[in-house]
Amino acid sequence: MLPEESAITADTSATSSITGKIVVALLFLSAIGAFFFFDLKTYLSLDTLKANRDSLLDFTQDHYVPAVALFILVYILQTSFSLPGATIMTLAGGFLFGSLWGTLYVNIGATTGATLAFLAARYLFHQWVERKFGDRLGPIQDGFAKNAFSYLLTLRLIPFFPFFLVNLLSGLTRVKVSTYVLATAVGIIPGSVVYAFAGRQLGTINALSELVSPRLLLAFSLLGLLMLIPVVYRKFTETPTPPS
Repeated sequence: MLPEESAITADTSATSSITGKIVVALLFLSAIGAFFFFDLKTYLSLDTLKANRDSLLDFTQDHYVPAVALFILVYILQTSFSLPGATIMTLAGGFLFGSLWGTLYVNIGATTGATLAFLAARYLFHQWVERKFGDRLGPIQDGFAKNAFSYLLTLRLIPFFPFFLVNLLSGLTRVKVSTYVLATAVGIIPGSVVYAFAGRQLGTINALSELVSPRLLLAFSLLGLLMLIPVVYRKFTETPTPPS
C-alpha cells in the first residue's frame, strides 16, 4: 500500500471512529434526557407497581413469554442507559415470575445491560484514558486486570458502590469482557435474590427502605470483602521479580 493510501485509510478510520462515538454519545444523552423529560421515573415507583399489580399479573399469566421478553428488554434498557429503577424492576420480577425465575430474568437483563454500558464506556473513553493517563495508571490498570474477577465481585457485592458507576468505570480499565460478564452475573445474585423474594410479599411493603436492614448491608459487605482474600493471599505469597 502506498503512503498516500495509508494516510487516506487512517484518516477515514479516524473519522468513522469519531462519528461512531458521537452517535453512541447522542444515543445515551437522548435516552437519559427522554427518561427525565417525560418523567418516566413515575412508572418505576413502588406506588405505581402496587397500583397496577393485578393488571400486570393478569397480563403475565395470559402472555407469559411476551411478558418475560418485555421485562428483560426493559431491564436491559434501564441498566444500559444507567437509569434509576433497578430496585423496582427486581421487585416486579419477583412478584410477576416468582423468586427463582424472577432472579434469573433479572440476572439476564441486568448482566446484559451492564455489559452494554461497560462496552459503551470503553468505546467512548478507553482510548482517551490510555493516551492521557496510560503511563501513570499502568501499574494500577495491570493490578486490577490481574485480579479483576475478585475486585469486580467485591464491587458488586458491597451495596455502597453504585451499580451504574461500576459499569462505567470498569469500561475504562483493561479487564476482559468475559471476566466482567462472569463477575457481574455472579456478583448480583445475592441482591437479586433478596429483592425478588421481597417482591413476592409486595402487598406488605410500604417503602423501599424496609427491604434493606443494617444487618443485610453488613452481610453483603463482609461477603464482598471475603472475595478479596485471594488477592491478599497472592500479594503476600508471590515472589518479587529481581531487577535485571
